Amino acid sequence: MAPAETGPRVALVHDWLNQMGGAERVLLEMGRLYPGAPIYTSIYDPAVMDPEFLEKDIRTSLMQVMPAVFEQHRRYLPVYAATFARWWIGDADVIVSNASGFCRWIPTDLSTTHVCYCLTPPRYLWDMRRYLAAERDFPATLDPLVRLGLEGLRRLDRFMADRTDHFIAISQTVADRIRRFYGRTSTVIHPPVRVTDFAPAPPGEVGDHLLLVSRLAPYKRIDLAIRACNRLRLPLRIVGSGRAEADLRAIAGPTIQFAGRIGEERLRRELATCRAVLFPGEEDFGLVPIEAQASGRPVLAFAGGGALETIRAGETGEFFDQPTTGALIGALEKFDAASYDPALLVENAQGYSHQRFARQFTQFIDNVAVPAPARSPN
Repeated sequence: MAPAETGPRVALVHDWLNQMGGAERVLLEMGRLYPGAPIYTSIYDPAVMDPEFLEKDIRTSLMQVMPAVFEQHRRYLPVYAATFARWWIGDADVIVSNASGFCRWIPTDLSTTHVCYCLTPPRYLWDMRRYLAAERDFPATLDPLVRLGLEGLRRLDRFMADRTDHFIAISQTVADRIRRFYGRTSTVIHPPVRVTDFAPAPPGEVGDHLLLVSRLAPYKRIDLAIRACNRLRLPLRIVGSGRAEADLRAIAGPTIQFAGRIGEERLRRELATCRAVLFPGEEDFGLVPIEAQASGRPVLAFAGGGALETIRAGETGEFFDQPTTGALIGALEKFDAASYDPALLVENAQGYSHQRFARQFTQFIDNVAVPAPARSPN
């Protein structure tokens, strides 16, 4: 679908641009649909972002100059929340917050419609116990103080949800959380995947190794994949980088290879030529399983989150039920990657194309941009 050249004036808001992941790829797709839309974000580090962001009108906050903010932005959570809550955006008919954090707190008036494309309600507020257990950014001695502060932010986040005009959820899993935490309904529009950029490799080029593509963060549960492949002596290639890399390397055996960050062309090749893709964490949606299927490769995933919506057991992949090494080992021992039909995998992936996203998303924005007479201030 061609970019929108007429219609509502759109502004995009994103939490932070200091890492390149699925949320940032979604933001790029939104920017392609609305090429004139400015992007408001707390911080922006162009050195680590996709070069396409250099072409965008990116507007940062005063947080941009705070000490070590690119590397340790989580320590600035209260400042980050206040920054968005006080940041006024004019000259927009629709503000779209691409949010997993506080960028949804952006204020609006009656002349502007606020649509939150909700990646998830913030984990550090609504799944506090598991988040703090996995993160090392907070010293243990500060844990009670951190919990108290997050409780206060959670109450404010619930209040700010009432001021958001419309929620779009990236998956049914996230829609359920929005209803449970905020008491709001939402429309599910799955994130875009450029599925036509991927294609199966000739059978003779498919290798015996497993592949894992992810930012190396604790909650991604990459440790499960490493320990399982250590035990079974299975070759595993890990693509990605992140703050958990040193810890993961420390537990990796001789069959584990870290490829680091790689370019898009090489990534497509890696996905097409692996035996199968492992997806061990619980994700809100998960782009990698779609990309794997578009490449003709099956996925072995944890049975939770968005993977339950995008993988068809027995047809495009399999699940393991518990987030434990033992459960993954059991699934790997029974998993036969050669039994899956690449054509069926590719067909399933087509349902998550960027063309589908463009059609659904722009139609939603066009519909809600028309001022509703019954709309009242929150």
